[in-house]
Amino acid sequence: MVAMINQLNPMTWQAFKSMLEANPDLHLQFQYEADKFVDRSFHITEIKQAPIVSVDCGGVMNSWTEVIVQLWEPPVRETEHSMLVSKALQIVKLVEKSLPLNLNAVVKIEFGNSKFDTRQMYPDEFLAEGDNFIVKLVPDFTQCKALTRGQSCGTSSASASCCGPALETEELEFASGDDAACKPGSGCC
Repeated sequence: MVAMINQLNPMTWQAFKSMLEANPDLHLQFQYEADKFVDRSFHITEIKQAPIVSVDCGGVMNSWTEVIVQLWEPPVRETEHSMLVSKALQIVKLVEKSLPLNLNAVVKIEFGNSKFDTRQMYPDEFLAEGDNFIVKLVPDFTQCKALTRGQSCGTSSASASCCGPALETEELEFASGDDAACKPGSGCC
């Protein structure tokens, strides 16, 4: 089974949870770079729900919610330990008893270790291979929301946008001559 997600239309918490529920007996694995996986002995340390309210550079208010699943590798690898998807779902169920998670929230996975800076990533592809359920992650990205709407960044025209090419500026020349020059004690500075 392969499911791929479009980064501009990230996966919702409901869709992510449904993918897990469809594979309860498999070992959950997260791939954060090509051929690099979170150690099999990882823990889900917390699940966060973050309401985001922002005003973009075009002056438009935006709001959305994110559900962030934080993963942690223990300092000593537990070679016999591997999390089943069903165990991850038990943690989700425990969290949802105290914190009802927004089903339409954007889901992100937060992870880092000594060789990979902590960051939030999107689930992008899901693979059931043998007894493993692999969630491939892709980095979060930035964007200019004003440009995606065909608008400008707080300026009067899109051509003057802060995200477009820099406008040419005129260099000022200093006047020459004793009366126009700024000298210490002249009062011009």
